[in-house]
Amino acid sequence: MTFINPKTDFAFKKIFGSENSKDILISFLNALLYDGQPTIQSLKIFPPYAAPRIRGLKETYLDIKAQLDDDTTVIIEMQVLNVEAFEKRILYNAAKAYSTQLETADKYALLNPVIALTITDFEMFEDFTKVTSRFVLKEKDFLIDYPVYDIELAFVELPKFKKTLNELETLTDKWIYFLKSAKDLSIVPETMQSVPEIQKAFTIANRSALSREELAELENEEIYIQDRRGAISKAVKQGREQGRQEGRQEGRQEGIKVGQLALIIRLLERRIGAVDSEVDSQIQELSIDQLENLGEALLNFNDISDLTAWLQTQDLPAE
Repeated sequence: MTFINPKTDFAFKKIFGSENSKDILISFLNALLYDGQPTIQSLKIFPPYAAPRIRGLKETYLDIKAQLDDDTTVIIEMQVLNVEAFEKRILYNAAKAYSTQLETADKYALLNPVIALTITDFEMFEDFTKVTSRFVLKEKDFLIDYPVYDIELAFVELPKFKKTLNELETLTDKWIYFLKSAKDLSIVPETMQSVPEIQKAFTIANRSALSREELAELENEEIYIQDRRGAISKAVKQGREQGRQEGRQEGRQEGIKVGQLALIIRLLERRIGAVDSEVDSQIQELSIDQLENLGEALLNFNDISDLTAWLQTQDLPAE
């Protein structure tokens, strides 16, 4: 058997984010958030795209959004690329998920907790080697918890997980190993077959079970990730070199933007076809941060209308 990479956006959503995958998601969240204890018994899965409820509020793209049986909201993001200001994006998404629960006349007492679970394929916190980490509000000097324990940021850094198959002990170990290593396996390991939800996750991840259209979408995403990694690396190198030569910060930024523009145009052509000169001109006007956001958003585009609608939400220079 050959298994798809659970770290890709397509595979992660397919394995954990469908109505048929509730039991998988419950086991996964119990493992990563509650040390393998059966704390979560049921949950609801919502569409991962979170449209802003306040005019002008930045749109949010998540991999999975779920409401637990105690009304806690969990937003889950699998992040492969270490992009600029990612830490701020996590905090923004968590704060937005918390604050937009209320309608105008609702009381603050109706607010329910939010947990933002982020799995990264890179190291975020170099100061410690722990694979999982949890952040909450505390008093700065005495580290006393804030009275309301309502916003929590939880992280799993896959590169820090070093256990081999024979060293897996807990449900948490097995799920992290699945995320990190499933794509490299040819059979379901015996030690993981004992967990029905993980066995089911492997079944969904079996490449032979995917349709031709799903395989094409997965391939496009894998190409996108590879291209973007290469483009980011090349753009940074070009920007640094140009910055050294010119001795100006503008040189470094321009080099990064040139690389991003080239990648975006190539990906757009693959995703929705060639764009006309007017749309191309608008794309050229985007800032580095806006190009970054477009690179994330275009995976959700089906045709040119989606792109033009997205461009209309951006603050572009007046003609």
